[in-house]
Amino acid sequence: MKVIFVGAGPGDPGLLTLKAARLLENCQCCVYAGSLVSPEVVALVPAGAEKYDSAAMTLEETTAVCRKGRDRGIDVIRLHTGDPSIYGAIREQMIELDKLGIAYEVVPGVSSFQAAAAALKTELTAPEVSQAIVLTRTAGRTPMPAGQELERMAQTGATLCIFLSVQNMEAVAQTLAVSYGADCPIAVVYRASWPDQIIVQGTLADIAGRVAGAGIGKTAMIIVGRALERQGAVSRLYSGEFSHGYRKAKAE
Repeated sequence: MKVIFVGAGPGDPGLLTLKAARLLENCQCCVYAGSLVSPEVVALVPAGAEKYDSAAMTLEETTAVCRKGRDRGIDVIRLHTGDPSIYGAIREQMIELDKLGIAYEVVPGVSSFQAAAAALKTELTAPEVSQAIVLTRTAGRTPMPAGQELERMAQTGATLCIFLSVQNMEAVAQTLAVSYGADCPIAVVYRASWPDQIIVQGTLADIAGRVAGAGIGKTAMIIVGRALERQGAVSRLYSGEFSHGYRKAKAE
């Protein structure tokens, strides 16, 4: 018996990995984050399986389900939105499982920042503009460690993908404008890949008003950086003058 932490992806069941879909379709017991995981994904779980919505459960209660699964000799699927490794709160669950001697594994999933980039039809990196992507958030009930505050992340000039922070949109925009400039492009994607997905684009100067006008207050990904601009240098990868192990440079 083991607990399998499964990435449910951003919402669209078509973005589940083949392994995740197979596990869900054959599971006997599933604990899922009902406030975030798409009902279409949960619907893949067999009707006769035990289902527990963790939105109303404590760590002790979800651990008890896993312990019961061990006692009965059945695997437990722990279904998390996006990819479990990013703000998935799986670390504390694993600590409890270690105490009980229960084995576990992790099946990765598509993250919301990837689904948001796909919705925007954009690349998050750009030659000579941004060759780094920072996944971060603003402080809430969970404080940010010293040195990881948003203003410090902004100083890198990297493309920022900001989770769990759209409720602080005005403060976020003001903070970022110091390093990126008020004219820097920014996008907010609400429920990326869901049927009711909303995309709001603008600059750091006007994005807060646009987001408020769209009525977005949670469940959204913020992406900001000059890489969102469709200008500047292009990649050398497909240049005729660029050679690599599979292609020789063209003669002048």
